[in-house]
Amino acid sequence: MQPIGSVLPVVLDSVSQVIWVVDHQGNLLYTNPAGVAALGYDSADELVGRSSHATLHPERPDGTPFPASECPMLRPARTGQPAHGNDEWFKRRDGSFFPASWWAAPVDLPAGRGVVYSFFDATEERELQRAHRERDAARIRADESRAAQRRIMQSIESVRRQTARDLHDGAQQRMVSLLIGLRLARDLLPVTASDAAELLDQSVADAQTAIHELRELAYGVYPSVLMTKGLLAAVESLAARCAVPTTVAGECSMRLPAEVESNAYFVIAEALTNAVKHARAAHIRVSIAAADDCLRIEVADDGIGGAPEDAAGNGLTGLMDRVAAFEGVLVIDSPPGRGTSVRAEIPVPH
Repeated sequence: MQPIGSVLPVVLDSVSQVIWVVDHQGNLLYTNPAGVAALGYDSADELVGRSSHATLHPERPDGTPFPASECPMLRPARTGQPAHGNDEWFKRRDGSFFPASWWAAPVDLPAGRGVVYSFFDATEERELQRAHRERDAARIRADESRAAQRRIMQSIESVRRQTARDLHDGAQQRMVSLLIGLRLARDLLPVTASDAAELLDQSVADAQTAIHELRELAYGVYPSVLMTKGLLAAVESLAARCAVPTTVAGECSMRLPAEVESNAYFVIAEALTNAVKHARAAHIRVSIAAADDCLRIEVADDGIGGAPEDAAGNGLTGLMDRVAAFEGVLVIDSPPGRGTSVRAEIPVPH
């Protein structure tokens, strides 16, 4: 037989990819240095002449026998057709196994048809694939979570709208009718009926208080100005009612999708509530800027600052969840002694 070294290019000794050549009986005729290193051997002399199948995978990783007759890498010697696989496990010199991707092609040798192998340790590739799968799975879970949050927010927004309408059109109107009836009854009483007049006066006052409380409740559930005039007008109305002097700057000339306006409004409302409760501020500034694809809002105060970064228990967690549900970004800047700024960017769907 002509020595295999005389027919193989010398360049194979310098390539980084494993090259093995086996004869028609499956015995190793040649390996380059990469093939020696891949299995943890010291030199090619330790491998040449050995059965390639018994060297690479005499048994499966679970210990069950792996007959050479079933070896897909030797098949090209019989069929004359190339073969490829990504699901093999090869055995190192120390007995450990590693996942391997391999290619095998028939080669005509003086003694008969042999096979040329090329393979590599696929451990890093599989780890990378696993990391990609986990990343994709995490992204899918995050997308599903945001979608669920958004559906919840939209459902809450719908309930808020309906509840506000019901309060305004139902209970509030009945209370107004009751107030009118009480006033008419009071006007019909003679001057001498002082006890009844006093009782009716008190009832009128109670009815007026109840109407005011219903209006406040309806405004808190979903302000009608948000439905009729949009975000900027609703925030200006909210600022006028705030316990801390509040100014509103910016513009929002176009009407945004209802769920975006509602989400932004309640982000601002919650940020104002936090500032009033915790900031000890003398002034609060609200900024609103709407573009074609993004709504930017900011609530900044001149208070004591120092809001905890984890936001747990201080009302900021809800803001983060609300903004995240619409795939937005919330940034909280609260250096001690220098006030707190809550900035949010909320995408505007088209």
